[in-house]
Order: sequence, then structure tokens, then C-alpha cells
Amino acid sequence: MTAPSDLLPGTRSVPFALALAAHGDRTAVIAADGPVTYRELAARVDATARRLGRERRLILLVGANTLDALVVHLAALASGHPLLLVPGDHPDAVQSLIDAYDPDVVARPDSREWVLDERRPVSAHVLHPDLALLLSTSGSTGSPKLVRLSHENLQSNAESIAEYLGIRDTDRAATTLPMHYCYGLSVIHSHLLRGATVILTDLSVADTCFWELFRSCRGTTFAGVPYTFDLLDRVGFDAMELPHLRYVTQAGGRLAPALVQRYAALGRASGWELFVMYGQTEATARMAYLPPELAATRPEAAGVAIPGGSFRLHPLPEWPEEDTGELVYAGPNVMLGYAHTPQDLGLGRTVKELATGDIARLTPDGLHEIVGRRSRFVKILGLRIDPDQVEAMLTRHGITALCAGDDEALAVAATSARASEAGRIQKLVTSECGLPARAVRVRIVAELPRLASGKPDYRAVRELGRPADAAAPGPGPAGGMDPEDLCALYALILDRPRQEVTQASTFVSLGGDSLSYVEMSLHLEERLGHLPAAWHTTPIRELRPPERKAPSHRRALETSVALRAVAIFCVIGSHIQVFGIKGGAHLLLALAGYNFARFHLTTADRRERVRRIWVSIGRVALPSMAWISFVLLLNDDYTLANLALLDSVFGPEDSKTGMHFWFIEALVYILIAAVAVLALPLADRWERRFPYGLPLTIAAVGLLPRYDLLGLPDRTQIPDAITVFWLFALGWAAAKAGTARRRLLVTAAALATVPGFFPGDPGREAIIVAGFALLVWVPTLPSRERVNQLAGLMASSSLYIYLTHWQIFPLIEGFSRHLAFLASLVFGIAYATCVTRLMRGLPVNPLPSLRRSPAGRHTSDRSRA
Repeated sequence: MTAPSDLLPGTRSVPFALALAAHGDRTAVIAADGPVTYRELAARVDATARRLGRERRLILLVGANTLDALVVHLAALASGHPLLLVPGDHPDAVQSLIDAYDPDVVARPDSREWVLDERRPVSAHVLHPDLALLLSTSGSTGSPKLVRLSHENLQSNAESIAEYLGIRDTDRAATTLPMHYCYGLSVIHSHLLRGATVILTDLSVADTCFWELFRSCRGTTFAGVPYTFDLLDRVGFDAMELPHLRYVTQAGGRLAPALVQRYAALGRASGWELFVMYGQTEATARMAYLPPELAATRPEAAGVAIPGGSFRLHPLPEWPEEDTGELVYAGPNVMLGYAHTPQDLGLGRTVKELATGDIARLTPDGLHEIVGRRSRFVKILGLRIDPDQVEAMLTRHGITALCAGDDEALAVAATSARASEAGRIQKLVTSECGLPARAVRVRIVAELPRLASGKPDYRAVRELGRPADAAAPGPGPAGGMDPEDLCALYALILDRPRQEVTQASTFVSLGGDSLSYVEMSLHLEERLGHLPAAWHTTPIRELRPPERKAPSHRRALETSVALRAVAIFCVIGSHIQVFGIKGGAHLLLALAGYNFARFHLTTADRRERVRRIWVSIGRVALPSMAWISFVLLLNDDYTLANLALLDSVFGPEDSKTGMHFWFIEALVYILIAAVAVLALPLADRWERRFPYGLPLTIAAVGLLPRYDLLGLPDRTQIPDAITVFWLFALGWAAAKAGTARRRLLVTAAALATVPGFFPGDPGREAIIVAGFALLVWVPTLPSRERVNQLAGLMASSSLYIYLTHWQIFPLIEGFSRHLAFLASLVFGIAYATCVTRLMRGLPVNPLPSLRRSPAGRHTSDRSRA
């Protein structure tokens, strides 16, 4: 490692960055490419430090939770080069700071490699000897106002944090926060100081891959801002087995006292501790912490000063209460001061203590409680936002607005002649500030609220930003749109009057079905950046984006949608004999039962259930009958039995084309049987009391004809709906399997009953079982935006692709089967687009598997799927 003697005389550095090699062969970092020892890390840091040179230069580093970025960061700290650390996911903010500070070196990723753009060999700036790091306090606005931190600030804060957390060299900390954020950076610094391990990742705690990584790396700790704990609730953190977890830290904003108590209790029961902390970038990271043993009894307190620091209260006339005032912090971690221009980089210390802007109360037990805020700065999801900077940014875009906020969201009141401007304003603010859209609430007003004095009325602005549905406090805007805009989207896709859609509405309550499910899920995934679990039964007001937005190319695709798309692809391909992947149609029957349970059986009213199922039957049968009647006018391939969807009952046995629509017939018959059963009050009550047991019982009954146990004629001579009904019922049970034990049971049932259904064709049976298991155990699949669009198009058009392909491919297959395959898909999608537009005006709301495709019949060689 670069030794102090290798630096120019007078050059200062951060001690822990110089001492990496002292930890030897201990694991320093677990990165994407594998573990890296301290000795190896020190060598890489040394090589980069030598490349940076001995002459101090201002280095702008585009931050990322990667090994390359960490090496550049440590090399700058070790060799004395001042570092400007900027967020890597906001190119506009990066360019803004490059323009404002004209760095001598820019380190950023380029394709798959990191590059050092050395813009000049010596610095163009006067750099104070104490200056080590520059961080923004205003999120990702690209504001030129930066915090100037010294080498002593970084070292002392890392030592203090390591002391009160009791960090050991055996600890392994996952990077749940970005490196450019002072809280996330402090996790890295304090663990490297103690020779512990850093698990470098940019995965969200909402991602199952994160927890797989955490467990496999024997993670002992992770950090979270308040929204992190919302995500933990959603992913079932309380039921996770994390045998090595030792402590969890929280900062970046106030965590509700009830949540503090709940997670503290969970920690006690599970063998780990919760550290609630308070800090600001101006104090390098931390100023106070709440001892874990007090979390249960004093969850509202900020705690005590960190080792080496101290607090005092500055009296304020507007806060006359005893032992209350503005919280002022002093300690070796207090910043040198602010920088507004490159000329400020040559300044020394201009700040001796930190006036936090927070109003605090000193309690009799020696703890400090935050009771208010003096300044206009707000901290949202761990980011300190300057509303004045946001107002100035909007002014540059020609928008007159006032901004105010609290711990949950930033409210923006703007004047505009068009209400549609709200979406544009929200996008500008979220892009500039790095906030998720749910944390930016835009209201278009005729006049900006003013006090009698003519000054802005920021309290009124905050009130304008409150969620419209006062009965449902929540985070507000969702997924790139205000909740009211999401309501409009639901109304459009579900063809409901706008006034009927409220923030308390859900997809299911509005009558969403499998026809609209794919389209709605893709729109939501695009707007939210992910698809929340059980979104179809989640009120609109509760739909939220992830804590950190995934890269624009990264998406998730719901497994049921993916299976529908793949199934229709395989069905059509096997019919045209492009390939022989069969089993798609029977998997679609299980999907039909799965969606039937998710959509139809969540509404409370029995009559409404019945009505919706009948509407679904109509939305499957009517388009099918319309197409068949059209074909009847052109040729004699079909009969009136086909038109009435009764071929499996009355159709001629020697017909070569009559059974083309066996799947549709089976699905319609099954839905009619289901509505007949659930229309009975007793059966309806049984379903509500035994939502999992009833479909399993029905599946068991359906196995009687599947195994020819009823003494019925040969299986090939009875309607397919009777012999395949058990698959539908298993899908129904899968949707109601809420525990791992129940999912295991329904998976085992499929594994035991599918084999033997197609004698001599184990490949088809394997595809059905594999697809069913995927549906049961994997709710979403990693994907890309283009893949989602294609899969959504295929899944939502599957019924119409199936209906039309029988007439399309014979016209072309003599020339090219592959072209016939493609033409069948394209024509079906085009036909689906036309039909969907026409059906927008029909009664809405049902559900099951309408747009999930049909397929060939097991009794016909030509039509096998």
C-alpha cells in the first residue's frame, strides 16, 4: 500500500485507507466476481493511487456499489486527492457538477470498464490540505452546494461508529444503500476500519436474490432508511431465517416509534439488535444513536451523542418550552464547511459546530428527542432536499411553483393552464432529486398560496400535497404518477366511469379479469419500476415504487403472464409443426383455474361473483363464436356444433377440423360448472370457509374421470372438460395455497397426477409439471422491458391468436412453415387489438383465463398442443 512517505510532503490522507494491507488475507469485499482479500484490495488501491499521481487533483467519482468504484474511492482517500462523489444513476446531476466544479479527473463506468478521464496533469484549483471528500446534501439535484469533509472527519466518524456498534472483524455488512449517500458510505468506511467484510451489491431488500446473497455470504448486518422497513414488511422479513444476522441499523429519517418497537422486539426474539441513529451529511454521517436496550421503551428518541461528540440546545423564541431549542452538535466529524464554487475548495475550516436546523428536547433521562424542524430542508427517504433549489430548477424550465415537504413527501404547487403539466413537473422533480415518484406530489393551482404579507404560504403547499384520500394515510404518488392519475389509468384500461374509481379501489374490485390483467400489469410495472406482490388486490393508494429505482433496462415479469405467452407460442408452433413442444394447452387450463381464484373469488358478494363469472364466460365464448361464424361463411370446415361450442358433445367423430376449438369448449364448460356450484349459498359458504380445501376436494373428484374410475365410456369419447377439470381445480388450489406446506402439497398433487395422462409422451407431461411448479413457487421472473412488451402482447392476444391461426397458417405453410408461424402470431395480435377496442364498450369485469390460449386436443394427432 502507498505509504505516507510516498506522498508529497504535507499531503494528508485517511488512515484507514492507508492501512488496508494490515488486515492481511482476511476477506475485505465480496463483489460480483467473488471475494477479495485485504491484501488484494490494498494492491489494487495502491496501483490506482500511483496512476492518480502525487500531485493533488480534484477527482469526480461516479459512485456505484462496485469494486472498481470502491477502489478509486479508497485510492483517492489514501493518496490525498480530494474526491467529489456523485450519484451514478443521474447523468444530468453528474454533468451539472462537472460543469460547476471542472474536476481534474473524472472516474466513471464506460460500457463494462471503468475509465479515468485525466483532463489535466495538475489541478486547476487551489485545494486545501485538509479537504478529503465533497458530498451533496440535496439528493441528486446537481446542486453546486457541497459539504466539505476532511480526512479527520472521515476517520473519526468511522472510528466512532465502529465503537458504538461494536463492529468486529468477523462482521459482514451488505450495501443496502448507495455509496454516494453518506449513510451508505459510512457503512463501508466503518467496516473496512475494523477489518470486516463488505458485501458489495446494488440489489434491493425487496429482491429475493438479495437475501440469497446475504445468507450465502453469512451476512451479519445491513442498514436501512424508513422505506427499507416498509419493504421488509412486504417480503416477510419477520419469517426469514438469517442465522448470522447480528444487528440492523436505521437512519435517513424518522422511523415511526411503533415500527421501532416492533423491529426491536423482532430482534430480541431472533437474536439481533436494532440501532436507530440520527445524522446529517454535515456531520460526515452520524451524530446520535439510540442504545438498542432503549428501543422498546424510548422508540421516539434520537438518543445520545456518538463517542467524541456532544449536543447543546440553542434557545429559540418560537420554541419557549423548557429544555427545548435548536439542536447544535460539536465533534471531530463536523464538516469544514460548505462549498458553492470551485474557489471554496481552498478554504479551511469555516464551521466549528453544526446547527442542525432540527428542534430538539432534552428529556430527564438524558436523551434527545426531535420535535420539529427550523429550516426549509426536508429529509425524504434519506435524501436531504432543498425546496429552494427545486423551485429554482423548475423556474429554469419555465414553471412557476412553490415547494415544501415533510418526512414523507415533497409537495409542489404550480400554476399552469393545463392539468396535464402535473406529470411533466413530477418527472422533472423526480429526475433532478433522485426521489421515487410516490414521494413527489404535484398539484396544479390557479394561484400559488400566499400569506397576507404576500410571502409564500408553505404550510398551505404542504396541505395541498396531502394524499387526496384522507381516510387512507400513505405515501401518496405512485409509480411516476399521482394516485389520481393511476385512478384514471385503471378507469381507462378497465373501461369504468372515472368517478367510480377511487384510491381505495383495487383491480379486482373494479372487475379486472385476465383480459385486462396483462395490460394493466405491464402499465403498472412500467410506472412503478416493479410489480408489487398481490397488486391486483392492493388499493391504488398503496401501490408504491421500490426504494431505489432499478436500472431502466431491468424489469420483472409475472410468471403467469410469461407462462401464458410461452404456452401460446408452443401451441401454435406445434400445430404448424415448426417444433414439437407440447403441453401448453393443458398448462393453460391450470392457469385458468389460478386466475379464476385470484380474480373471481376475492369479491365478497355471492351475486357479484356469479355475475362476473358469467361475464367472463361471455368474453370467452362470444369472440370465439363470432370468428367461427365468419369462417362458416367462407368454407365448410366447421359445423353448427362448432358454432355453438358443442362439438365435443354433438360433433361428428370423423371430422378433421371439428376439434380445433376443444380448449375453448372445455374452458367454457368448466366455468359454467363453477358458476353453477358457487351460485349455491352452501357451496359459496364452503368456499369462503375452506378456500384451499374446497378446490383440492374438487380436484380429487375430477381425478375420478381422469383415471376412468366412474365406468364411463372410453376417455376419448367424452367431453374434454370432464377429463381435464382436475387441472383447472389444481390451479385454483395453487392460487389459494398461502403457505409453503400448502404449496408443497399442491405441487406434489400435480407431480403425482399428470404423469400417465399422455401415455408415451413423458416430455409433454414434464412441461406441464414444470410450468405448474414455476407458477406455484416463483411469482415473478427477471426480465427486460422489450421482453415484457413482447410477452404481454403474446399473453393478452393468446385467445385471438389461437382462434385465427387455424385459418391463417394453411394459406402460407406450403411456402414456409416458419413464415406461417410468424403470420399466425402477427394476425392474431392484430385481430386482438381490434376486438379489444370493440370490447371496451361491453360489460366489464370478469376474469379467469380469457386471454389465455387454447390448444389442440389430446385425441387428435394434428391438433395436439
